[in-house]
Amino acid sequence: MAQFKAQYLLRHRPTAEKLVDKGFKNLVVVMASMVALVLISILVVVFWGSLDSMGRYGLNFLITSNWNPVDDEYGAFTAIYGTLVSSLLALVIAIPLGVGTAIFITENIIPKKIRNVIGLMVELLASIPSVVLGLWAIFILEPLIRPFLMLLYEDFGWIPIFSSEPLGPGMAPAILILVVMILPIITAISRDSLNQVPLELRQAAYGVGATRWGAILNIILPAAISGIIGGVMLALGRAMGETMAVTMIIGNSNVFSWSLLAPGNTISAMLANQFGEADISQLSSLMYAAFVLMVLTLIVNISAQWLVKRLSLKY
Repeated sequence: MAQFKAQYLLRHRPTAEKLVDKGFKNLVVVMASMVALVLISILVVVFWGSLDSMGRYGLNFLITSNWNPVDDEYGAFTAIYGTLVSSLLALVIAIPLGVGTAIFITENIIPKKIRNVIGLMVELLASIPSVVLGLWAIFILEPLIRPFLMLLYEDFGWIPIFSSEPLGPGMAPAILILVVMILPIITAISRDSLNQVPLELRQAAYGVGATRWGAILNIILPAAISGIIGGVMLALGRAMGETMAVTMIIGNSNVFSWSLLAPGNTISAMLANQFGEADISQLSSLMYAAFVLMVLTLIVNISAQWLVKRLSLKY
């Protein structure tokens, strides 16, 4: 009986062990605080640098497209429009491709060896530097799709989004290169989410007579939807912040156009092109544009957290 009681007595912890635990706890708190401090410092620096333009242009900076350093007049609507449109349209194309690829390599539709090869190719696609993708877009992608874009212009030029003749770099090639860049993110996260669905759910669906696609659409995808949405929102944030590849293929024009075939601009591309040679006034306007991009990215991240919590299913 005495041995039984002694088994459940609290062990006396040595002082050195307590000090190690306390030190580790303090270290974790300091490291987490440093992450928050870095984020806040970046926001403060960008906001402080943009105060001059905020006071001069106010909200008109967001709805005007005149970017003229000679006359000291700045408006970021063209870059904001290009950032949002290119990212959202790239997402529209990449979601079915990425989720479909994830389903294809997780649901035993093809032999396991082939699935492993496809999964490896997706991971290799994610490892390609953006500058290499930009060169590929310039020399391969844009000449390849130009006849199709010209066909859109000739047959549907009366539609505003196809009203410009494609002459080279533009919004359309930039959207497609963004699809290539965010596709591995959506595919990898969707694949991991689908693999986390309990095997019992699949077996139960087949046990009650569900077909393969019935089980996928009605059971497996709803169970993995929170992880898939998280991957989609992460890809959207990546698309909005992408710089090098988009800068090389979008055309970098501050002249506003609704057309997807015309050259355009994004906030990241504008910052990369003009930051090094900007004067004080232009630098403040670029900081204002950078602050807008940070706010947009923050909204995307908050929305991702809310959607993931809202759509999470407990199994």
